[in-house]
Amino acid sequence: MAIGNKMAAECLGTFWLVFGGCGSAVLAAAFPEVGIGLHGVALAFGLTVLTMAFAIGHISGCHLNPAVSVGLWAGKRFPASELLPYIIAQVAGAIIGAGVLYLIASGKAGFDIAGGLASNGYGEHSPGKYSLLSGFVAEVVLTFMFLVIILGATDKRAPQGFAPIAIGLGLTLIHLIGIPVTNVSVNPARSTGPAIFVGGWALQQLWLFWVAPIIGALLGAVVYRGTAGDSK
Repeated sequence: MAIGNKMAAECLGTFWLVFGGCGSAVLAAAFPEVGIGLHGVALAFGLTVLTMAFAIGHISGCHLNPAVSVGLWAGKRFPASELLPYIIAQVAGAIIGAGVLYLIASGKAGFDIAGGLASNGYGEHSPGKYSLLSGFVAEVVLTFMFLVIILGATDKRAPQGFAPIAIGLGLTLIHLIGIPVTNVSVNPARSTGPAIFVGGWALQQLWLFWVAPIIGALLGAVVYRGTAGDSK
């Protein structure tokens, strides 16, 4: 598959992840009487990955996440030559997704971008007011486990055809754990899209949601390879 096709697929898939996941938080989480709450938002993020894995997995592998691409490279599942194009496509898709979400959300009377557009944050901007250290540890550990799930589910020795389900449910569980701490990133592109529109504190805290997920992804790749052996 040509790199242009792969980039287009990654852009589209990451758009869907940000629009679907962050959109559920912004538009539906607290909707009067039928709000989906934390559980619904967590499920929405998992469903975006599950649906895109079936839709574009055969085109690009459905990374949708710079940390995942870095982790798959470290796990020797992905060529270094495609790493930068994938990351560019993922960030572009995330910005487009956040932009469409902003366009829709701002059509409601009383909308205030200071609410965060489902941005990730720590300290005052953590949903549960968790510290920088708590946010850092959570993002590293949750991304670490996400990479272990991805590498294990896509291992040639694993049951075939079920990887999208395991990965989607894994991301759902990650959000059930981590939404109160940082709103959950485990994905630098997902964090960048909303932060671009929110600006201010969201951009100032964005560094954490690049550094911690990438560290977690690298650790996940190293530990999985050490545990499972050098299997493709």
